[in-house]
Amino acid sequence: MAFNIATRQIDRNDYIDREPGPELTNRDINVMALRSLLLQASFNYERMQAGGWLYTLIPALRKIHKNPQDLSNSMKMHMEFINVHPFDVTFLSGLVLAMEKSKEKVSTIRAVKVALMGPLGGIGDALFWLTLLPICAGIGASLALQGSLFGPIIFLLMFNIVHFALRFGLAHYGYQAGTKAIAMLKTHTRNISHAASIVGMTVIGALVASYVHLSTPLVLKAGEAKVALQTDVLDKVMPNLLPLAFTLLVYWLMKKGASPVKLIGITVVFGVVGKLVGFL
Repeated sequence: MAFNIATRQIDRNDYIDREPGPELTNRDINVMALRSLLLQASFNYERMQAGGWLYTLIPALRKIHKNPQDLSNSMKMHMEFINVHPFDVTFLSGLVLAMEKSKEKVSTIRAVKVALMGPLGGIGDALFWLTLLPICAGIGASLALQGSLFGPIIFLLMFNIVHFALRFGLAHYGYQAGTKAIAMLKTHTRNISHAASIVGMTVIGALVASYVHLSTPLVLKAGEAKVALQTDVLDKVMPNLLPLAFTLLVYWLMKKGASPVKLIGITVVFGVVGKLVGFL
């Protein structure tokens, strides 16, 4: 039963032609990395990225498997459910191609795919969305706020230089490392994600203090004494207290399931109404 479950949707667990496939060239790996840009082109809720994943591998699989039945068997397995981060997916595809070239068992290749989907997703989110994107966006936005037309250009260049360098570099590294990289990735996944998350949270904290502007002109009167709520009270307690409080409120609402689009609308209405009534 376990064997049947592990080899579902495929004709056999072993390839008919057990001779190792031809060595993939740098061009083959580069083509694979380039095709990975369309990983999510056929995204669906049944198999997630399976169509784009197979599209990424097809040229190399055709070069490796000369036997039509072996190629069919491999393609059936790679059309099964897969969901991995779209930016570091080339590490997994390079690793899988190394195993395909060695004619490993189909169930073994599937097990590696399943085992690495989660770790690569965590590393990709921490590295790209929580670290690289805020840093590049912060630099680009800072230039744009100063009136520079190069703000968005710098943002796109910085982000995509790192993105494409990692995409193509991980493809070659995954293929060259082969199965040896699996143990290393599992060992260092938590450390890499934790370090990247710390850097990302630090950057986001700095962006909140720099780009979220919220203050109040209200003046409290007690007899003849006048106290400016912002400068004499809030700033004395902690500078940028209102932006921090508003950011934490929005974060709390998102954790409660509030729609980001609705929160953006509420923020706009809050700002306009607050300015009209003199609160902001």
